[in-house]
Amino acid sequence: MSPTNPEPQMIHAAEQRTAVLRAEVPLGELRDFFGSAFGTVLAAARAQNAHLAGPPFALYRGMPRETIDVEAGFPITGDFHGTADVEASSMPDVQAYEAMHVGPYETLTRTYEAIQQRIRADGFTPADVMWEYFLSGPADQADPTSWLTRVVWPAA
Repeated sequence: MSPTNPEPQMIHAAEQRTAVLRAEVPLGELRDFFGSAFGTVLAAARAQNAHLAGPPFALYRGMPRETIDVEAGFPITGDFHGTADVEASSMPDVQAYEAMHVGPYETLTRTYEAIQQRIRADGFTPADVMWEYFLSGPADQADPTSWLTRVVWPAA
């Protein structure tokens, strides 16, 4: 998978426990939601001595419309029990396609389109759940052309 040209690859995504904030969010408010959600989840995980097992992610249920059903949080290890705001959840154990997106979030649709085309070319149907791992972004890279987002889309 080239960082400059997303070439979707089939992978096995193993089940992973997560701590998340889940909400129905207007598309234009996703970035603000993520900032708030990641901080809330991180604080809840630390309060329960759960350890982060990977970068922050967002899991989407269904195709985006004006709003989207989204879980934002972290993969975790150790014991974590839901709180008033933060849910104990998990990523599914599935066959999926992944691609690395390099660039600003506004251009993620290109990577999603490339994955969807590959899924269909291989004779599968894109699932109604997909997720993104935010490997680098505005918090640690001022230049949006260098942001890295790993996109994972299960195939049915």
